[in-house]
Amino acid sequence: MEILFVSHKHPPATGGMEKQSYELVRGMKKHARIHAIVYKTGTSKLRFFMSLNRRIVAMCRKYPGISVIHYNDGLMAAICMRHKGYEHLKRTVTLHGLDVVFPNNTYRRSVLPEYKKFDKIFAVSNATANACIKYGIPAEKIKVISNGVDASIADCLPQPALVNDIAAQHGLQLDNKRVLICMGRAVKRKGFAWLIKHVMPALSDDFTLLIIGPFKPRAPFADKIIRSLPPKTRRQVTSFLGWPTDEEEIRRLLQKSGTANRVKHLGRLPFEDILQLLMAAEAFIMPNIRVPGDLEGFGLVCLEACLCGTKVFASNIEGIKDVISHGHNGYLLPAANKAAWIDALSKLNSQPRHYKLQPKQIKAYTMKHFGWDKMVKEYLDCFEELTAMQPAPFL
Repeated sequence: MEILFVSHKHPPATGGMEKQSYELVRGMKKHARIHAIVYKTGTSKLRFFMSLNRRIVAMCRKYPGISVIHYNDGLMAAICMRHKGYEHLKRTVTLHGLDVVFPNNTYRRSVLPEYKKFDKIFAVSNATANACIKYGIPAEKIKVISNGVDASIADCLPQPALVNDIAAQHGLQLDNKRVLICMGRAVKRKGFAWLIKHVMPALSDDFTLLIIGPFKPRAPFADKIIRSLPPKTRRQVTSFLGWPTDEEEIRRLLQKSGTANRVKHLGRLPFEDILQLLMAAEAFIMPNIRVPGDLEGFGLVCLEACLCGTKVFASNIEGIKDVISHGHNGYLLPAANKAAWIDALSKLNSQPRHYKLQPKQIKAYTMKHFGWDKMVKEYLDCFEELTAMQPAPFL
């Protein structure tokens, strides 16, 4: 079987979409002959899109055995549906969430209908699948396949000396502290500012919150331009760009005297450092809130924390519900419910026995239900089903 993958980005670009695409292509090489056209960070996006039709047709001519083309980016896939010259291929796409709920009427009229033309649509969560159905995509074309996680994370061992070095590097005093960790881009749906503002002040002083992910300590000039846009336009632009809409509020909160000593944004960190901090933490928290026109399609960072054996507390919304099973590999809490979050996190201090999950249990459940190999096999089964009737070779 021969498959052509077309993807917007791969690591080292940051994000669950990029990681999922990379692991899908890498894993599928064990089962099929693989070709890939991938956008590389730092090159011209316009040139990439303008040349894509020609490159795909050239690839099909060079490798006439290709029978499936898979896109890992919804908008790119919709644009490519208007290409000419490779209509004989079975076409599939992975949708991650925002590519379905993007808050723009023109997008919904011109892009979403294109998804109906695909032979198969892979949704990374039930929340994404439900959003597809809501906007008229036939349910029979949709297959939910969860993202995986790197099982080797579970083999990592704690290195207290390295944690001490990380703390010293960032000016942290972690002795006798209960460390909570959040991770991700500072977009509003992640709920970081909400957590700092509404939950942290009510926790005892021995709690420290560390936030990991892309972050600009000072507002860039582009931030001022975006803030000057009308609210509706601003919401569409920030959603399309994945702009860190919570950064300004986080910067403001970090400057408050009561917050500065208890909350620290570490910015980007090497993955090894992240794993060490997760293993040393009291809990990993994902306090997402609902934001119109946005959606947490999955929640890969939760799984990475689980494989570190860390207790996970996450909002019971959207794609997170496909990742965390309450009482099995973490705990789900009502989104934006201040009282519930304060009560749950306070018990880490006052009633630690209330949380019976042990690291071995958390790791075992996560490894059983999520894995890149499992994800790849589910995609492969669908590809094979689609090509059961072999198409004519490209001429």
